[in-house]
Amino acid sequence: MQPYCALGMGLKRAGHQVTIAANENFESFVRQCDLEFVAIAPNFQELLQSQQGQRMIAGEKVQLVSDELFVEQLQSAWAASQGTEVIIYTPLTNWGYHIAEKIGIPCFFASVLPATPTGMFPFLRFARTTNNPFKKVINYASYFIAEFLYWQRYRKLINQFRSETLQLPPLPYLGKRFRKKPPANVARIPALYGFSSHVIPRPKDWPQWVYVTGYWFIDLAEKYDEEASDELLDFLGFKVKPLCIGFGSMTMPNPEYFTYYIVQALKKAHQGGVILSGWGNVGRIVNAKDSMRVCVVKDVPHDWLFPHVSAVIHHGGASTTAAVLRAGIPSLIVPFFADQPIWGELLMRLGVSPKPIPYKEVSEDTLAAGIKVMLDDEVMLSKAQELGEKIRSEDGVANAVEAFHRHLGLIG
Repeated sequence: MQPYCALGMGLKRAGHQVTIAANENFESFVRQCDLEFVAIAPNFQELLQSQQGQRMIAGEKVQLVSDELFVEQLQSAWAASQGTEVIIYTPLTNWGYHIAEKIGIPCFFASVLPATPTGMFPFLRFARTTNNPFKKVINYASYFIAEFLYWQRYRKLINQFRSETLQLPPLPYLGKRFRKKPPANVARIPALYGFSSHVIPRPKDWPQWVYVTGYWFIDLAEKYDEEASDELLDFLGFKVKPLCIGFGSMTMPNPEYFTYYIVQALKKAHQGGVILSGWGNVGRIVNAKDSMRVCVVKDVPHDWLFPHVSAVIHHGGASTTAAVLRAGIPSLIVPFFADQPIWGELLMRLGVSPKPIPYKEVSEDTLAAGIKVMLDDEVMLSKAQELGEKIRSEDGVANAVEAFHRHLGLIG
């Protein structure tokens, strides 16, 4: 949520009224950003902690969103969009296309992952670039295949939504790309990508209405200075910087095992660590005798904490990865599912991270070995610092707002 709220805050500073439509458990965070909020079902934290969610995180292919829930999301999104003048939709909310078509308003696609077809790398495999002409053709085709499979999965539900709720004609069997005459407002949709070209270079075959703006960050460090606990401040006051270990929204059936591996790995590496317990409650069972080595907190703004630590062990979510890269420190990625393994591979190829350790392969030995690489590899540290400087020099939100205005005709 953070990158999209950052974009929303930038648009609000530019004079726009912004409403975020998102899962109901994000309401508090959105309102803290001083943005309007409308709920889209379900509670995403509860969904990930459900039996189906646990199976998905463990790597099984499960249907996390039922057809009934998907229809509910379509209807609540339609209700949330009443009276709006522009829609910005994400990869997980691409029903915005259909709603924008109905209302007859401009729409934008916004993402922290590259999703525009390119020959440079396959769909959701952006760590693996190529100059081979044959592979480029395969890469380009992978986007259309992924889009077609998604469309076939939800085609009946979306066309029903278009016909019954929006009073729009159904889309053809092959999807929206094969419409003969799409309405002008959805014929060419600008894409705003909230990542840095120093991390994922902009493919040369992307059209001019696709923008790589730089990362979208919310700066919370100054505000958190007043909220940081004395325990955390004291822990960070030691001469040797600790590590940070956190897995964000990832949940797991036995966080106590994960905690044990982390503490033992820190002991082997002779390091201290700040554990961000997050949604998975990692670190909730730490022996009193380990309290000098480990400090457990629920959540801390990354832009406040990361400058105080030497390295980060995390799950490889797009936003956490961005924050680590901006801080200019090495990290070790423990991917669970989705795009996380690809971020792990990309950071390894960039030379700012050791080889990722998949969630199922975590042990005290694998973590300790990864920690040793992060702290001892001077070249890795130098590359991380250099990349951090480049990312900090970008203003991704300002660039995205400028592109937004350009396409609305608000600037020359």
